[in-house]
Amino acid sequence: MTSLSRTAINVARADGRFPAAVPLGDKRIGFVKSEVEEWIAARIAARPANDNSRAQAA
Repeated sequence: MTSLSRTAINVARADGRFPAAVPLGDKRIGFVKSEVEEWIAARIAARPANDNSRAQAA
């Protein structure tokens, strides 16, 4: 959903900038879909208002 690498997600999690993981089993984790969607929505809302250059170029 994010296109971030596993390493980037782990760094963001360690800094408290990404939703917490949910333990699923031995050495396995998952994330709550709605929390990740909220994180993505917050990133969209935080971008500059005039950052639509990609949409105009398409």
